[in-house]
Amino acid sequence: MRRDPGTSGDPRRIGSSRVKLMVRLLALAGVSLFVFLIVQQGFDDLAAALAAAGWGLGLLAAWHVVPLTLATRGWSGLVDTGERRLPFRCLLRMRWITESINGLLPVAAVGGDPIRATLLARRGVAGAAAGASVVVDLTVGIFAQIVFALLGLVVLSSYLGSEDLIVPILVGVGFSAAILTTFYLVQRRGLFAGAAGLLRRVVGGSVWEAWMGGARAMDEAIANLYRQRARLGVAAAWRLAGWISGTVEVWLAASLLGHPLSLPGALMLEAMGGAVRAAAFLVPGALGVQEGSYLLLGRLLGLPAETALAISLAKRVRELVLGVPGLLSWQLGEGWSLIGRRSPVPAAADGDAALERAGLENNGRTR
Repeated sequence: MRRDPGTSGDPRRIGSSRVKLMVRLLALAGVSLFVFLIVQQGFDDLAAALAAAGWGLGLLAAWHVVPLTLATRGWSGLVDTGERRLPFRCLLRMRWITESINGLLPVAAVGGDPIRATLLARRGVAGAAAGASVVVDLTVGIFAQIVFALLGLVVLSSYLGSEDLIVPILVGVGFSAAILTTFYLVQRRGLFAGAAGLLRRVVGGSVWEAWMGGARAMDEAIANLYRQRARLGVAAAWRLAGWISGTVEVWLAASLLGHPLSLPGALMLEAMGGAVRAAAFLVPGALGVQEGSYLLLGRLLGLPAETALAISLAKRVRELVLGVPGLLSWQLGEGWSLIGRRSPVPAAADGDAALERAGLENNGRTR
């Protein structure tokens, strides 16, 4: 008797449910911490501080286009479009949508990246090449952020003049580096083919043969990118430039709130705060985690607690100003895509076409 894939015994649904439950629990914890910090510092004081900044907060959103563009420039060097060249504005929109999803929707901090790969594939890029560019871009971005965190650590040491916080932060950076190394090694050893093979053994069915073909193509595309050291170096340089440019956002927010920071101080706050946020990538939007890190780091810089928290909230305002239109752009694009599917489309590239055929064959057998 064939098991209904909609039953609770389906391993895919069980695993998905557990992940969703974990993300929801972390989201609840983040919201609780966020509310606690807001109440502790005083909602009226924080609202007054943000109101004093006024329309100047729009400058944060305007400036954020700079790091967004630099990050997109780094990713563009990893995208293999073949003979067809995509306009840079298309890649910028995809990065914008990805950041909007990661920042505003209840998903982990990388939840928007599969959407980015899907959007890229819809623009005619082979599925394996699109996915590989996103995976390698994530790896390069983590590497660049670790370098940026080390730079912030150097600045922090000059402020402290002691090792009270340097040692635990170094441990955290080392832990991030270990995760990055593991992620890289797993990719080089066939991450996607291994995962597809495991699912095939657990679930069974001929449809997984198609997944295996697509997964192998993805692994080959990733390995090919890692062999091109010059492209990786250029991508990492662009990503590091993007992280550093975010320093201006913190500096501008502190100035608008009436407590100017030096650029080195703003760099330390951005680097260390970003490192903490990256470590809490499973918490949607790092809600509460970012605020707590800004309170601790702001104290080291001599910032009043309400100002440090207001800087974090100002960045949240920026996320809303840019993120809401990004989500709307994504949904409008999805609507047009659904309309476009009513007309004939070219066969999908690489393993996508094979997957579609296998899925149709599998449906035919089970009817």
